[in-house]
Amino acid sequence: MVTRFNSISSRKLSNALTLLTSNKSMVATSDYGEFHKMVKRYILTSVLGSNAQKRYRGLRDTMIKNIVNVLHSEIKNNPQNAVNLREPFKAELFRLSLTEALGKDVESVYVEELGQEMSKKEIFNVLVMDPMMGALEVDWRDFFPYLRWVPNRSMEMKVQRIVARKTAVTRALINEQKKRIALGEEINCYLDFLLSENTLTEEQLTTLIWEAIIEASDTTLVTTEWAMYELARHPKCQDRLYHEIREVCGSEMVMEEHLPQLPYLNAVFHETLRKYSPAPIVPLRYAHEDTQLGGYDIPAGTPIAINLYACNMNQKDWDDPEEWKPERFLSSNFEPMDLYKTMAFGAGKRVCAGSLQAMLISCTAIGRFVQEFEWRLKEGEEDDIDTVQLTTHKLQPLHAYITTRAMDHSGLQSS
Repeated sequence: MVTRFNSISSRKLSNALTLLTSNKSMVATSDYGEFHKMVKRYILTSVLGSNAQKRYRGLRDTMIKNIVNVLHSEIKNNPQNAVNLREPFKAELFRLSLTEALGKDVESVYVEELGQEMSKKEIFNVLVMDPMMGALEVDWRDFFPYLRWVPNRSMEMKVQRIVARKTAVTRALINEQKKRIALGEEINCYLDFLLSENTLTEEQLTTLIWEAIIEASDTTLVTTEWAMYELARHPKCQDRLYHEIREVCGSEMVMEEHLPQLPYLNAVFHETLRKYSPAPIVPLRYAHEDTQLGGYDIPAGTPIAINLYACNMNQKDWDDPEEWKPERFLSSNFEPMDLYKTMAFGAGKRVCAGSLQAMLISCTAIGRFVQEFEWRLKEGEEDDIDTVQLTTHKLQPLHAYITTRAMDHSGLQSS
């Protein structure tokens, strides 16, 4: 992905993904070229780059505080019940993604094209859940390209219905914010930035706003939930992380500025990415010129699948790859803040634009959750490790018993 980038930088999408992404009108799926470079610059400048992330720091802090408060409330009201981490985390990630993309959170919106008022839960399902399931639609023509001319009406109609609904809802959200802009109420958000550039078609604008919402709402949740599952399953690892946090942070809450000083926390994050890569198989690329890979001659037009799962489970590269061992990332071979060691965020010029935000949110959240609570799995949870959807979600949400840690200082408790 680095040394042969110029030869294999183009995406080869399934028919379902081609429809969902408006024929590659997204940062993540567009072929490397002028359009890709332009829209990647847009999202890095406005939302995901280091300077933009500084602007959104307060939103991330509030997000994590809100999740912690929900967990405190759960154990106060129902101390005998296992908590569901996914629901509050999912809700706060969606709130963050809406605010970054549109300038504010949205509780409901009237969608004229659908003739209905949609609640926040319905908006989430249309923009996030339905497209993720639609992306899994199997089209036999993907496996027999020479039969691409044969119609597959059932698949096309199902995916096109998902596309029509998510496009209608995204347009409605954009139009609501355009009314704000018309009144002179400009906000430093992704939509305002894209409109000010005045370089995109309506379809491209709608697709890019949807991309910012769906991508921020999913992969970070996947990594954080699996990390907390493994920490609850490995009490010694959890204790080690807690003591590292106590030693470094003292009476302060874990914050983003502490992350470079918390090597074991970073090791937990990277080991979780290794074992549970959010996207275990990178969307197909194809060679757009004759090249060589691994000593083999690859003719132009050849599809190329990059199997991150196989790479991260390769016994030649990893000792006991099936085991979750954060300690492996404490070796001098790894830098604590290196985001590319497991290739979970890609590499080279197509590296994931959201890697910095994902690391900041996930690491800070894991640290706060362990700092404030002791975690143990609900009976039967240890065997529940099936995955589903386009990314490697746990098939069932993590349910864990948590207890507030006895603290000799008040600074850690959120209010």
